[in-house]
Amino acid sequence: MDDNTPLFTKHLKGFGIPKLLPFLKKYRVPLFFMAVLQVAASVLSILFPKFQEYAINNYVTPGITEGIVTFAVVYAAVLIIKCGLDAISMYIGTVMEMKIGRDLKQASFNHLQTLSFSYFNRNSVGYIVSRVSSDTNRIGTLVSWEFIGILWNFTYAAGSLVIMFLTNPGLAALVMVIVPALVVVISIMQKKLLIANREIREENSKISGGFNEGITGARTIKTLATGDKMYSEFSDMTRKMKKVSVRDARIRGTITLTLNLAAYIALAVVVKVGGDMTAEQVMTIGTLSMFMTYALGLMEPVRWVIDSLAELTTIQVNIERFFGLLETEPDVKDTPEVTEKYGDILEPKRENWEEIKGDIEFDNVTFKYPDGEEYVLRDFNLKIPQGTNVAIVGETGAGKSTIVNLVCRFFEPTEGRVLIDGRDARERSQLWLHSSIGYVLQTPHLFSGTIRDNMRYGKPDATDEEIMEALRIVSADEIVSRSKDGLDTEVGEGGDLLSTGEKQLISFARAIICDPKILILDEATSSIDSFTEQIIQDSIKTVTEGRTSFVIAHRLSTVRNADVILVVKDGKIIEQGKHKTLMKLKGYYYDLYTQQYRDEATASYFDKLRTKS
Repeated sequence: MDDNTPLFTKHLKGFGIPKLLPFLKKYRVPLFFMAVLQVAASVLSILFPKFQEYAINNYVTPGITEGIVTFAVVYAAVLIIKCGLDAISMYIGTVMEMKIGRDLKQASFNHLQTLSFSYFNRNSVGYIVSRVSSDTNRIGTLVSWEFIGILWNFTYAAGSLVIMFLTNPGLAALVMVIVPALVVVISIMQKKLLIANREIREENSKISGGFNEGITGARTIKTLATGDKMYSEFSDMTRKMKKVSVRDARIRGTITLTLNLAAYIALAVVVKVGGDMTAEQVMTIGTLSMFMTYALGLMEPVRWVIDSLAELTTIQVNIERFFGLLETEPDVKDTPEVTEKYGDILEPKRENWEEIKGDIEFDNVTFKYPDGEEYVLRDFNLKIPQGTNVAIVGETGAGKSTIVNLVCRFFEPTEGRVLIDGRDARERSQLWLHSSIGYVLQTPHLFSGTIRDNMRYGKPDATDEEIMEALRIVSADEIVSRSKDGLDTEVGEGGDLLSTGEKQLISFARAIICDPKILILDEATSSIDSFTEQIIQDSIKTVTEGRTSFVIAHRLSTVRNADVILVVKDGKIIEQGKHKTLMKLKGYYYDLYTQQYRDEATASYFDKLRTKS
């Protein structure tokens, strides 16, 4: 739709309100009641100039007070009723804003749980958080206040005009001449205001991102001594923000001045023409006073309606982005038949879940990532019996996680099948599979809360005894024993109150507390100290026994005892077999292993020299 489209039509077409109806349906009664209250309050507001007219004509001009008490009581009653209607509708509006915003947030968060990993790879955290938080807040405000505000002001403007035309059509027509010109001028200014608002939101997003980087990267900034660079970049962003904010304020000021000018022109017309009529006794002073009040009051509703319509345009972007998230289909999803039997992530039917054993088979699997062009696997076949320890090795960036991603069904084969216990993984629900997988990431993440809270993410109903047993298996029980708060020890945001080694040990314990049939260790020892690494290596021997396990490893000395080693290069498996078999081949694995062995031996030699010196 081009910029020449009339403003009112532009707002009405393609706004996306029908998409919001499912969220509003259960609140239709309170929303309708609030609309009725606002219309009633607007009607009462229209009556106040009539009260003014009556008081001047019947008490002020004649100079009498007979009946003024009754008049005052009626006036006060109407005023109290109007205030009561406003208070009730404001309360309902606030509640509706909170409830609708909550429902939108819940819907978007729930949908995020169903999306595949690829979605989170394609979209930044800031982008997703903005959809869930900022967009839903603005939509909640729109539904609760903008439409109701338009209804109130439209009712007031229409009612005022009706009374003015019924009282004196000629004078009302003179006042109305100003309104079209006012609408045109403000509409033009509103378009400029919209552009300024978009720039403000864009610059505000950049500033928020700068704040985020400045806080999360504080240590790096200090160690690299790049504070001056960050200061300069942030200053540039704030200068741009100041520039567009000043322009926005200038436009808003122009609109206010235009509105005031129109109001005073209308007032001047009423005073001049109405004054002459009053002098000629064609119009009473009370009626003139009423016209003056309506002329002044009429301009604000006109401006408010135009302003609200302009706001709807900006909120339309929020609606589109919100439903863009909500309508995103996951790359990996269960069929309706599977969901019917096994349930989904929000309503699982655990009573129908078969016990998993851990037999895994790749049957003629061909795979490429959704956003990739080259095939990572072609006609790949591999049988992994229950209890097999599989090691996946290769250089950084070689594609070691592909096999694991397919086993976990984070992605699905382009062709072929991945069988779990002899059945295609797609014949059962994702949650069924994920509930039987323990996953330890290279970079551990703990949730804000206590050690107990984090352990129960692995098993919600775990007792303290089960938690301590899982911690003991991976030698993480010492973290609890040396803390005065024990399991109630706070780990901080992301686990920042603990060392990297402590976070990894707790992450390891959390992965095994549910007794998973499939265990995945994704370079779990690559970012920790040698002492903690040895603790985890000793624990791996215990926890992998009897489980199907996948160990993605950079340090080849840790996988020599694996049942099968898959060697990955450039996203493809180029060798596979046991350690001794691969060493006899003297191929790529042999070169990797011997080179790494020499590097470790050299490092160990120099460490000894430094110790002696």
